[in-house]
Amino acid sequence: MENKEFYQKYMSIFLEENAKVNLISKNDEKYLWEKHIYDSLSIGQFFDKYGMPKTLLDIGTGGGFPSVPIALTYTNIEVTALDSIAKKIRAIQSMKDKLNIKNINPICSRVENTDGKYDVVTSRAVSSLKNICEYALPKLYKGGYFVAYKSRKTPEEIEDAKNILKKHNAKIIEILEYDLPLDEKITRNLIIIKKQ
Repeated sequence: MENKEFYQKYMSIFLEENAKVNLISKNDEKYLWEKHIYDSLSIGQFFDKYGMPKTLLDIGTGGGFPSVPIALTYTNIEVTALDSIAKKIRAIQSMKDKLNIKNINPICSRVENTDGKYDVVTSRAVSSLKNICEYALPKLYKGGYFVAYKSRKTPEEIEDAKNILKKHNAKIIEILEYDLPLDEKITRNLIIIKKQ
């Protein structure tokens, strides 16, 4: 995990944007590093095991999580940050300009209206696994991975998603678990799905 200092400028610019557009709740501002940036960067565990992609699509990127921390940290990945809410995409464009992040492309659109395929698709706190798989899996190259950020182990969500996974010839190959660096124990999961 990168050191927090590396992200200081990004954090201050993020907070400026958050004052204009509500990207995260005011209560969460003091946990910006722990709950949002650190959480976004947990994908490093996935990269360590499965390799570095050339292209990544983040569906429902919101305030830019995980897209902006990924683009800042992994400058060789072309990151597409997708959200249907224009003011959020404008905020990400502003962060891109101020931080001179060359490898992020913020797009305001719904995923079903976009073209193109990607090596990796991510989604953090967007929808149920079943729903998000419907949108994410068609965007993957064969052999590509969908990494779903989930707050807790969700056997029922996994059960619900089975038919969609089958339909797209995809399967869950691993669930990576990690704790956020907070005093209270908050466990998160990355559900790794591979398109066969």
